[in-house]
Amino acid sequence: MNYQDIFEQAIDRLHSEGRYRVFIDILRNKGAFPNARCFAGHNGPKPITVWCSNDYLAMGQHPKVIAAMEEALHDVGAGSGGTRNIGGNTHYHVDLEAELADLHDKEGALLFTSGYVSNEATLSTLAKVLPGCIIFSDALNHASMISGIRHSGCEKLVFRHNDMDHLRQLLAEADPEAPKLIAFESIYSMDGDVAPIAAICDLADEFNALTYCDEVHAVGMYGPRGGGITERDEVADRVTVIEGTLGKAFGVMGGYIAADRVIIDVIRSYAPGFIFTTSLSPVLVAGVLASVRHLKQSSEEREGQQAAAATLKRLMRAADLPVMDSTTHIVPLLVGDPVKVKRISDVLLAEYGVYVQPINYPTVPRGTERLRFTPGPAHSEAMMIELVEALSEIWSRLELRKAA
Repeated sequence: MNYQDIFEQAIDRLHSEGRYRVFIDILRNKGAFPNARCFAGHNGPKPITVWCSNDYLAMGQHPKVIAAMEEALHDVGAGSGGTRNIGGNTHYHVDLEAELADLHDKEGALLFTSGYVSNEATLSTLAKVLPGCIIFSDALNHASMISGIRHSGCEKLVFRHNDMDHLRQLLAEADPEAPKLIAFESIYSMDGDVAPIAAICDLADEFNALTYCDEVHAVGMYGPRGGGITERDEVADRVTVIEGTLGKAFGVMGGYIAADRVIIDVIRSYAPGFIFTTSLSPVLVAGVLASVRHLKQSSEEREGQQAAAATLKRLMRAADLPVMDSTTHIVPLLVGDPVKVKRISDVLLAEYGVYVQPINYPTVPRGTERLRFTPGPAHSEAMMIELVEALSEIWSRLELRKAA
């Protein structure tokens, strides 16, 4: 057997399907986001504007965050020293977990190295602890949730996206004595739509199910203190486990869950993805701590981001560009072809200094390939006008379909 040929054929398939992924070589400009420098395809750095970052509120550039990280670095050094069991429970971690529990009005919280790990570790562990558990999973749940559910080894039933009638049907048909967990996201990041959380909680109450809500694209962004859609819709107390990230709106790195003390203790004590992983650097945790505390008090960033998203959607619609319907800060522009969406992305970067990453299968279904824009409070209207003019020119050049 020629192993090398098999590996090369696997890569060739991605190229032939137009979905081979290229990671851009950039450095962001401190204090000047969304401005950055690109090192790909030319001599030296080229100025670009970033339009697809998940640092939604530019908190990764905030002076309070940077100052807190610098202070922690000089106080305690770079790393955590190992797992929290071996290296110790760095006090920054204790403080941040208390802040996150307070943010979601829960008894406790638990930090992980990423949002992916927090989903995978928590979902797989919860289901294993509940004998005969059935997980009801939204059809558009993130890969990390799907992975956690798969690794749990429990029965999984998938309900059509945000379809409460289908979820009710599946719950009614399931063994009434079996433990049940409904897993869903608050905001689905590729379409920008929102889950009917209150309706899901109503069904959970009716059928005695636990609820697990992934808020990674909403924490920091929604609610009076940045507690997410569950805070905005005043349903956080009805959700059993709220999961979030520290690498998007909070601008740094990491993931977490918030729940009652017993559930937190179960995950802390049983989840391999927590127990055997080196804990986050205290430098990172210090930065997140500053970010969470700031966004609990300040709505300026949230309001600026929402205004920017609304403006970009308006400008795209006025230019007859096929912007997809979205009620959130996500601005998806439909292309529907993997080769064409990559071509648009390449032209934007090479000719206009605009960086937006193409989104292809398996992240989105085939035939719905798109560009996903995430305008933030630092994107000016002048930047948006230039972007829309560039997109309109490329759409005409490539003879692409405009909005109906």
